[in-house]
Amino acid sequence: MDYLLVKAVHQVAVGLSISLFSLRAVGSLSGAQWPRRPPLRISQHLNDTVLLSSALVLAVLSGLAPWNAPWLAVKIAGLLSYIFLGTVVMRATLPLSTRLAAFLCALLVFAFIISVAVTRSAFGFFS
Repeated sequence: MDYLLVKAVHQVAVGLSISLFSLRAVGSLSGAQWPRRPPLRISQHLNDTVLLSSALVLAVLSGLAPWNAPWLAVKIAGLLSYIFLGTVVMRATLPLSTRLAAFLCALLVFAFIISVAVTRSAFGFFS
């Protein structure tokens, strides 16, 4: 498998992931029902599946694993945090202030994950 092709797929999926999440989050925070409807929800999940699959292929092609690349372990931890925050944002039963704070934190975590990927440092933009 061609590394550069998989990397390009991964990067496009990253852009789509944050775009779809932001679109759904803003809609959800404004009280709209369309962010919870199947077409948009399913497309986001499909894209995130492509994103995760391409990440795994890149790790295998590069010979990387979380135990031998600390920056990769930090990216995984960041991803888990981002997923948790995303579920908080979409939960309409929580107070709007909590959901808005989770959205802003999710955007910061996403930016940190990107900085870790670009710098290949576990400290990301803090290094």
